[in-house]
Amino acid sequence: MSSNNTIFDDVFRTMVEKMPRLVIPLINEVFHTDYPPDVKLEQLRNEHQEENGEEITDSCLKIGKKLYHIECQSTDDTTMAVRMIEYDFYIAVENSERNGRRYRIEFPRSCVLFLRSSVNTPDYLEAEVVFADETTHLYRIPTVKMDDYTKDAIFEKNLLMLLPFYIMRYEKQADEFDTVPERLHILLAEYEEIRVRLEKELEGETTGLYTDLIKLITKIADYIFRKDKKVRKELGEIMGGKVLELESERLTAKGIQQGRTEGEKRLSILINRLILDGRSSQIQVIVNDKQEREKAYKEYHI
Repeated sequence: MSSNNTIFDDVFRTMVEKMPRLVIPLINEVFHTDYPPDVKLEQLRNEHQEENGEEITDSCLKIGKKLYHIECQSTDDTTMAVRMIEYDFYIAVENSERNGRRYRIEFPRSCVLFLRSSVNTPDYLEAEVVFADETTHLYRIPTVKMDDYTKDAIFEKNLLMLLPFYIMRYEKQADEFDTVPERLHILLAEYEEIRVRLEKELEGETTGLYTDLIKLITKIADYIFRKDKKVRKELGEIMGGKVLELESERLTAKGIQQGRTEGEKRLSILINRLILDGRSSQIQVIVNDKQEREKAYKEYHI
């Protein structure tokens, strides 16, 4: 995940596919719906093949009978309106309904999340579509701009899905941290606050959601500050240390089942504490060794 073209998409799709509950508040925010956090959500196929062989990827979800398409874009691409209508057409055709010889093709409710934007980035993407009968229809979808959301707004609206990308507002300051250390102190203080608020927000979670989000936040931060080892190190210490894969998946892949007998919540809390204390390298030993695990439970009073 070191490619400039894929890291943001990879993190975004990881949240959509493996942490789907994070998508619901974003859908509610953009489309003015009021789905509950536990609403049933179906993930549809997200790859389409173009004539030139290139794969188009997107995030298409279904809630009830409604289709939702959210695209993550790292730059303000002026061709995005045309690209989105193309993606939406694929989705609409694949989910079309037939009544006799007549088809109903309904476009999904779509939006674009712009991780970087400018004063020229529009609130809506628009394209005029002229059909063969010369009727004109306006294709119009909203945009979501990361720059519009403060950390307070993210927590107030439960838009935790935006947290991994919040660090991008600091990327233009990266070259100034050595000469203006006060700016680095502001960054570190803000991320200490984010970590504490996120821990409080997800307190009691049994799915490892807190742990997984911390790691995705770290992934993006490591990429944004890939040329500054000091910033990566200090941010990593605050956020709990760099971990290269989602902890919940790693535990499952290793076949670690202690959580079933000892309680998933207790094990999840222990893993989180170890990460926050910069002890990520000890997790596998402690989780695999019952005696070491019991010692750690006593150490953290869990």
